[in-house]
Amino acid sequence: MSEADFEWLESRDDISHVTVGVVDLQGILRGKRLPKDQAKKVLTGGLKLPLSGGTTDIWGEDLHENELAMENGDADGICQYTGRGVLPVNWNSSPGAFVPVQMMGEDGKPFLGCSRYALIRLMERFHAKGWRPVVATELEFFLYDLEDGRPTSISSPVTGKKYSKADLLSIEQLDHLDDFLSDLHKECEIQGINADTMVSENAASQYEVNLLHVDDPVRAADDTVLFKRLIKGIARKHGMGATFMAKPYGDQAGNSMHVHFSLIDENDVNLFDNGGDEGTEMLRHAAGGLLKYMRESMLIFAPHYNSYKRLRPYSLAPTDVNWGYENRSGAVRIPASDAKARRIEHRVAGADANPYLVLTAMLAAALEGIENKIDPGAPIEGLAYEGRTHESLPASWYEAIELYANSDFCKEVFSETLHKTYLGVKKYEFGIFTSKITEFEHETYLDNV
Repeated sequence: MSEADFEWLESRDDISHVTVGVVDLQGILRGKRLPKDQAKKVLTGGLKLPLSGGTTDIWGEDLHENELAMENGDADGICQYTGRGVLPVNWNSSPGAFVPVQMMGEDGKPFLGCSRYALIRLMERFHAKGWRPVVATELEFFLYDLEDGRPTSISSPVTGKKYSKADLLSIEQLDHLDDFLSDLHKECEIQGINADTMVSENAASQYEVNLLHVDDPVRAADDTVLFKRLIKGIARKHGMGATFMAKPYGDQAGNSMHVHFSLIDENDVNLFDNGGDEGTEMLRHAAGGLLKYMRESMLIFAPHYNSYKRLRPYSLAPTDVNWGYENRSGAVRIPASDAKARRIEHRVAGADANPYLVLTAMLAAALEGIENKIDPGAPIEGLAYEGRTHESLPASWYEAIELYANSDFCKEVFSETLHKTYLGVKKYEFGIFTSKITEFEHETYLDNV
């Protein structure tokens, strides 16, 4: 924290504690809660966490097979202040504050297993060329209630009637959620998150919020992580749950994290804009890089067992490695827009993915495409699910794990520490999931085979 942050915190008599958090490889915030009078430790580098705490599995467990912990005796790292400020937490029963941090080694150097640092390191390549990616994320999520321990759609706070069907772009639904949305927008303003539009989406109790474009991808990823925490907190305050699980209901739409990006130079000129609808050759080459490295980066875009249930034909989720103009059935879309806003939309990642890793893999692929002038081929026309001629995206978690494990691109983009640790965690999780037999399997097979 800065001295000004600390002085603000000291002036808040109603705040008694501070939570310090770092984003792990799953995209989940982990950290510790401490009394307010100890918050100044963040300023002096006196606050520490185990480095392995940022590399736990999805259940929050430290793996016995974690090479990082084995190699260094599970050493501590230093919690470095990111500069975001002290963020008020107003949705819990007692007011608190949150301080985002990034892990450093005891030697004061960045921790190479940190997903946030992976994106910072990539940005150095762009800045060396005088370029800045302009990035925005679109997040889909479900609000839910629990019945017998299982999620179900919420009921209208006004009528008490359960939402039972998709009501795409419903204004009435948003009106009924006015208290929730008002709190959400107020907290976004307090935390410096530039939220834009919110709409009801293509499933009961599903919504999408767009964040505004920023010319700092690290800031965009920070905003995305903080926004997900904020939505869950505000939903909890209003007696609901919120989930970014890729496919919480088998018969309804899934949750995506679409990423829009363009490139600007030192004069703030959009390098994708040629004054027309098609965009520049640089845009085409960026799209070519995205396509070339999409399959081997799939474990980043779809990191969990459940993630692959979202990627189904005729769901407006991508299934093949393709691109097109104003076509939401493809993996990469060039939206119709004013020429000055010409940009690329990457539609592959789920809302369950780590935004730092997603932006790192995506922007690195685009940069490779630009530097090597990779041709994306012809854009698709019509529904991408019909007459399929393009290579398919990995249809299973296992296939994605194998592609990532053998990818020279991923080994180069991510540090050896991050690549190996992420791979080890995902292999371990895969083993756990494949050892479980579901109730539906027993119903189907026990007496029938």
